[in-house]
Amino acid sequence: MAPTTPTAAPPADAGHHDEPPRPVTATRRRARGPRHHDTAGPLAYALLAAVVLASVFPLYWTVVVASHSDNSVLGGSTPSLAPGGHLIDNIQRVFDTVDFWQALGNSFTVASTTAVSNVLLSSLAGYAFAKLRFPGRNALLVVVVATVMVPTQLGIIPLYLLVTDMGLYGKLSSLIVPSLVSAVGVFWMRQAMEENVPDELIEAARMDGAGQLRTFWYVAWPAVRSTAAVLGMFTFMFAWNDYFWPLIALPPENGTVQIALNQLAAGYYTDFTLMLAGVVVSVLPVLALFAVLARRIVSGVMAGAVKG
Repeated sequence: MAPTTPTAAPPADAGHHDEPPRPVTATRRRARGPRHHDTAGPLAYALLAAVVLASVFPLYWTVVVASHSDNSVLGGSTPSLAPGGHLIDNIQRVFDTVDFWQALGNSFTVASTTAVSNVLLSSLAGYAFAKLRFPGRNALLVVVVATVMVPTQLGIIPLYLLVTDMGLYGKLSSLIVPSLVSAVGVFWMRQAMEENVPDELIEAARMDGAGQLRTFWYVAWPAVRSTAAVLGMFTFMFAWNDYFWPLIALPPENGTVQIALNQLAAGYYTDFTLMLAGVVVSVLPVLALFAVLARRIVSGVMAGAVKG
C-alpha cells in the first residue's frame, strides 16, 4: 500500500482574513521604544533657556542696581552686569528711611491670614459645590463665578463705605476681612474636588458613619492638598503685592510693603538704588515661601496639566 502524503494544516488565521487589524495599544507602543518626537531637541532646550533667562534677569538686574552706589547709577552710564558692593549699605538706608519692619510685619500678617482663610474656606465651599446636592447649587455657583467678571475698581467706593461704617478704616482688618475668601478660589477648589475625589469614597465614608466635616478632612482634603498649596501661594502673592486697596484703607505710617516702597520712590528725585534695595528685601519672603511649598506647587500644577 502506497503511503499517504500528509496534507499541510491550514494556517491558524485561515478563514479570518476579514477581521480588522488589532489596534496598537499603549503597551505595544511602549515596547517598540521611544519615538523621535518624545525627546526634546536642541531647539526646545534653547527655548526653555531663553524663557528662564527672561524670567530671572529682571530680578538679577534689581539686585545689581541695588548693590551699586547712587552716584554710579545716576551718573549717566549704565551699571555693569556684575553686582557691586553697596547692597548691605543700601538695605540699611531702606530701614533708616522708612519703618520697613512694620511694613513687612503688616504685609506678612495680611498675606498669611488671607492665604490660610482662602485655602480653608474655598476648600469647604468647593467641597459643598462638588459633592453635596442642595437646591440652587448650580445657580449659586454661577453667581459666585460671575463676580469675577466685575472689575475691582467698581467696588472700591462701596467697600470703602462699608469698611468705614464697620469701624475698620485704618486697621489691618480692613484688608483681611474683604479678602477672607475669593470666587476664583472657590471655583478652583470646586474643580479640584470634582476631579480628584471620587464619589465612591464619599459614599463609603458616609456609610461608615462619618459626618460631613470628617469626610472632608480625612477623605477630600488629602486629595487636593497640592492644589490648595498653589491657591495659598497665589493668594499670598496677590495680598503681598496689592497696592491700590492698602493705599486707600491704611494711613501711610501704618502701611504695607508696597506703600513703603512708594514712600522710597517719593521725593525730588528717584533714588533707584534705595528703591530697588527695598524691592530686594520685599521679594525675599515670597521666595522663601515658594521654596517651602515648591514641591507641592509643582505637583499641583503638573497634576492639573496631566488631567487637562
